[in-house]
Amino acid sequence: MTGSNGSFTEPGRFAEQVFAIVAQIPRGRVTTYGDIARALGDPRGARQVGWAVASPPEGLDLPFHRVVNREGFLSGGWAFGHPEVMKQRLVAEGVKFRDEFTVDMKRCHWIPGESGTATDEVDDLEQVSLFDNDFGKGAAVDDLSVALDHDEAFVELAPGEKRRNRRSGR
Repeated sequence: MTGSNGSFTEPGRFAEQVFAIVAQIPRGRVTTYGDIARALGDPRGARQVGWAVASPPEGLDLPFHRVVNREGFLSGGWAFGHPEVMKQRLVAEGVKFRDEFTVDMKRCHWIPGESGTATDEVDDLEQVSLFDNDFGKGAAVDDLSVALDHDEAFVELAPGEKRRNRRSGR
């Protein structure tokens, strides 16, 4: 197997590197075969990553259910007996789905080597900027706190005083 730098990687060593990345996938997040391949310096190695994930050594207990295809589809679901089994493992971890067997990649995508901030956490923070223009006038930024109340964003200006995000309907 040849990496992007043209060097040869032993198949066993490549699989070990794949397993090391799979072990790092945070609970409630997923990554793709291609993301793992790119992290290993082989941007065209997604298929080889799939082979490694599909045939791990006996007794290796890693979160292989957190590896999906580039669209978020549970393409490896049959390795668990049925894609529903893979889905239930992900749902139990809080992974959101767009449809029956496709993960919401915008909310749950993890890229090896990048910071641990979830995309949905970033989206929630971006929502703060959508509050009314008069929001926070005269208040120091240090005095503000953002809270989620049943998935609605609120900014607390002072203890007990909340403002709802009117622009996004949240």
